[in-house]
Amino acid sequence: MPRILIVEDNEMNLDMLSRRLSRQGFEIAAATDGAQALALAASAAPDLILMDMSLPVMDGWAATRALKADAATRAIPVIALTAHAMSGDRERAIAAGCNDFDTKPVDLARLMDKIARALLEKGAAA
Repeated sequence: MPRILIVEDNEMNLDMLSRRLSRQGFEIAAATDGAQALALAASAAPDLILMDMSLPVMDGWAATRALKADAATRAIPVIALTAHAMSGDRERAIAAGCNDFDTKPVDLARLMDKIARALLEKGAAA
């Protein structure tokens, strides 16, 4: 069962995503800020990270850069999630090290496609 680390500071969004992905067969770990995300990525060894970009303590941009700079976590695919889908945000997320980008509110079917693709690419690269 693949493990997904959801990094989300909004309790309602975290709860909704956790429940929906659990029903899809994923094991869920959760962090509410970028610093927690770094610690959990190292200890929980998730197969994929869903990273909100607007976070307290350390934002998703900085957390993703730190994950990708660490040999122990750089291979974990990161999908950026943001409600602030401005022009250039996708490119900025990719430049920070994200493997993909999606917008909120979450379209579960679209997100599931992106998760499946990222997990398949990770498996192919392993």
